[in-house]
This record gives sequence, structure tokens and C-alpha cells, in this order.
Amino acid sequence: MAASKPVEPQSGTGLPRWQLALLVGAPIVLGVGAVYLWNRSRTKEKKGTGERKTPEGSASPQFTNLFNKPQTVGQLFPLDRAQASKNKGNKYFKAGKYENAIMCYTEAIALCPTEQKSDLSTFYQNRAAAYEQQWTEVVQDCSKAVELNPRYVKALFRRAKALEKLENRKECLEDVTAVCILEAFQNQQSMLLADKVLKQLGKEKAKEKYKNREPMMPSPQFIKSYFSSFTDDIISQPLQKGEKKDEDKDKEGEAAEVSESSGYLKAKQYMEEENYDKIISECTKEIESGGRYTAEALLLRATFYLLIGNSTAAQPDLDRVINMQDANVKLRANALIKRGSMYMQQQQPVLSTQDFNMAAEIDTRNPDVYHHRGQLKILLDQVDEAVVDFDQCILLRPDSALAQAQKCFALYRQAYTGSNISQIQTAMDGFEDVIRRFPKCAEGYALYAQALTDQQQFGKADEMYDKCIELEPDNATTYVHKGLLQLQWKQDLDLGLDLISKAIEIDNKCDFAYETMGTIEVQRGNLDKAIEMFNKAINLAKSEMEMAHLYSLCDAAYAQTEVARKYGLKPPTL
Repeated sequence: MAASKPVEPQSGTGLPRWQLALLVGAPIVLGVGAVYLWNRSRTKEKKGTGERKTPEGSASPQFTNLFNKPQTVGQLFPLDRAQASKNKGNKYFKAGKYENAIMCYTEAIALCPTEQKSDLSTFYQNRAAAYEQQWTEVVQDCSKAVELNPRYVKALFRRAKALEKLENRKECLEDVTAVCILEAFQNQQSMLLADKVLKQLGKEKAKEKYKNREPMMPSPQFIKSYFSSFTDDIISQPLQKGEKKDEDKDKEGEAAEVSESSGYLKAKQYMEEENYDKIISECTKEIESGGRYTAEALLLRATFYLLIGNSTAAQPDLDRVINMQDANVKLRANALIKRGSMYMQQQQPVLSTQDFNMAAEIDTRNPDVYHHRGQLKILLDQVDEAVVDFDQCILLRPDSALAQAQKCFALYRQAYTGSNISQIQTAMDGFEDVIRRFPKCAEGYALYAQALTDQQQFGKADEMYDKCIELEPDNATTYVHKGLLQLQWKQDLDLGLDLISKAIEIDNKCDFAYETMGTIEVQRGNLDKAIEMFNKAINLAKSEMEMAHLYSLCDAAYAQTEVARKYGLKPPTL
């Protein structure tokens, strides 16, 4: 892909998101990575049995004295009659005669003494079940049941499903969050509903927020890391003396500075100076003037549009370069790689694959095409094809340390997922070979550290992260990874948070650091602080999909604050 990231969906340039919660010692809801957790040491409760289609079979037993004699008739008679109506309603319900069932449950509610809250809540919940797809009535009856019995899982879950049908996702999420906590996260059905609603909320909020966001240039370290993932890219190469002379031929001391007449060459000079904010405007001057570097300027402008998260502006520029039949094939292939990566971020894998395949057709000996297509194949879970692409990249460019490291990582993930011990060891030996042959490749140490962490070789993983920091002291994500390692390895919360704080100090635009800090704060029970961190990450998101994921995390944390306020329920904390 077009960024120097590992080959799975990432929170940064090293750690797969699916692994994030494991590193802090507790699983998370998969999919959007919601920050719910449960206590593994807690005795497992009986798992839910799936669809809650039947009403409650029985209410609380009749109260008896020590001699098993019923209390006064005046106390029991109304409840007995209510129970009889409920039982009759159950028979109608099971026979599919829902209107009759509703009448019986209504009679049970009317007969039940108000002090019998548990029984009364059951009757309301049963009537809610009988209402079937009359969602408003279902919500009303479940609300009555929950009012009488605030920790009534069946009523909370039924109300959550009805609220989802009514598209009241915020309150649906609060109910299903309460259910997940009460069930100790052991019921797959409620977990899936939480995941579904969080994704929907995240997408809705991100769609509105992202189109109105202020574009933000990433940190210099991020930009340099991005360009370092390309080795056959004209626009990222330093200015050549010939380019300078061509523009300054009328000046004495020709190589002194770049002429104002070429916006593109001026933009290239700004790149060398890390003065990135001026690049788009200089490229625009070149394009509008129809200068000799129009194709290069279009590609460079599109690249920086992508870096600031403006894919809408980037795509027309990429399209123009791709369709320039007389342009340098390297420019067209690079544009296809970047458009393909953009499509993958937009979850359009078919279009993404088409662009990468076209790039391979027009520039068969471009190692970047195979390197980035290999990463795409990993995302599509096509590991064998990914390895073929990495091998082709290595054949064309044997000194490509990044491709060799990512090939090892692909083989490791395949072996790890398949629990193939011999192949895992082969992949680990491969990492050792990569860091021996390419001791200056920070990514090699980072990917090896992930594999070592999986294998619980924490001490060696820590050494690998130290190597990364030594090579790239300004790479904030490495500090985040090392901080997470301290939590899993030593359960050292203070050291872990100190390292993540250091990441933010190095790069206050590191969304991965804010996201990780927020996740940890959720697990510490500091929900307000977690929400603050997630909101900071949201403002730094580089794509709408990433922003949707972050909104899901934030919404999960907010739902937990509401559940704690309403029901006094909190998940276990670190």
C-alpha cells in the first residue's frame, strides 16, 4: 500500500489493531475494536442461548413459610391469578396466537400486586415479546420491565433490538452495553449487536465530520516514512543538478536556487527543506501554467492531498496522470499504486486490485508495484499471492529490506493463524536473517518485535523496539508499541503510559498514540479521559474509514459512562 505500514489494518506503522487489547491483557469486541472488556479470571457465566424468542416460563416462586404453608389468601390470590394468566399467555405465544397472548399478559399485569416487582417486570417483558414487530410497543413494555428490574437482561436486550429497528442507535447501544456487562461478555448475539451498532454510528458520524474537517498536514516523520515506502518514485527523488541548471541557466551561480518560473521544482525544493505546507500551492502554479512538469506536479499534489486526507481532491489529479499516455510510465504506475491504496482505504477492493494489476501491466519491472500489491493481498487474506509479489519485488530490488521484512511477517501471520509450529520457527529465523542483513531497517525490527510478542518472548521484543528507537528516535509509534509491551509483559501501567506520553511529546499529531491512550483509559475506568483522547485522535484521522473506527471507540466509551450512571454497572478495570 502507499504508506509504510505493516500488512494488516493498523493503528500505526506497527501494531495490528486486533492485537491491541491482547497487549493490555483483555480481549475487545472484534470488528471495530470496541473497547469493551471482560475479566478473564471471573467465573464464566452460562452463555446466552441465542435468539430470545420465548417469554419467561415462570415468575418468582410463591412465598411460603417454614412449614411450606402458603401465606394468607389475601396476599397470594391476586398473584396466583396473575400467574395463571401469564401461563395461559405463554401457551398462546407458543402457538403463535400473539393477540391472545397479549390479552393474557395484559390481564396478568392488571392483576399483579405492584409490590411484586420481579413478577410484574416479567409480565411486561412477555407482553413485549408478543408484540413482535410493533417496535414502539416493545420499547414501552421493556422500559416498564427495566424500570421494575433495572438489571433484567432479557428486557434490556429486547429493547435494544427494538431500538435498533427504530434507528435509535444511541439508546440501543446503551442497552446492549448494559447487556454485555451483565452477561460478562459471554453472549455472542449481544456482542454482535454492539459491534453492528457501533459500526453504524461510527460511519454516520465520520461521514458528516470528515467532509467538513480542516485538512491537516501530518508530522514530518510520518511524511518521510510514507515516501520511504517507494523506491522507484520520480517525485520523491532529490532535485538533480540538471533540473536546477535548466531553470537557472540565465543566472550566474546556476545551482544556487530554483527559479520562480517552475512551481514544481520549487515544490521539490520545499520537500527537501521539509516545508511541506507550501507544496500544494506550488504544484498548482505549475499545473495552471501548463509547465513542462505538469504530470509530476499533478502526482505530487495528489500525493499531498492524500497525506492531508483529502481523497476527493486527490482523485482527479491521479486520474489525469493515469490517462496521460505520453507521460513517464513511472509516474502513471505510481499514480495507480496511490489510487489503488486510496480505493482500499475506501473499502473498494475490486477497484483497488484493478489499479494494482494495471500498474503491473504497464510497468512490469517496478518493484514498488509488487511491494504495495503484496500488502493489498495481505489485507485481502491472500497470503500466498502476497508472498509471490514480495518475492518479485525482492528479485527486482534485492536491497529492499522493507519487502523482505514484510514477506517474513506475511509468512509468520500465516503460520501463526494456522498454529503451524515449524513454519512459525521458519518465519522467526527469517526475521533474524533480515535484521542481520539489513541492520539499518527499523521496520524489520518492528515487525520482528510483533512476532516475538505473539510468542511471549517479551524481553527480546523489547530489545527490538529499542533498536527501532535507536534508528528512528522521532518515530512516535515505536514508543506506543514499546509502551503496550510493558503492559503485557510487566503489567507496568505507569511505564506503559509514560512511553505513550513520550510518543505524544515527540509527535502531537500521532493519532495512534491518542487512540491507544484512550483504550487504556477505558480499561482503567477513566471514561471521561478516554473520550478526550479518542476525540483528539478523531481530529487527526487520515481517512473517513479510520475516523469511523475512532468514533466507534468513543461511542463505546460514552455508552459505558451512561450505563454506569443509569444502572451502576461498570466492567472490570485494569
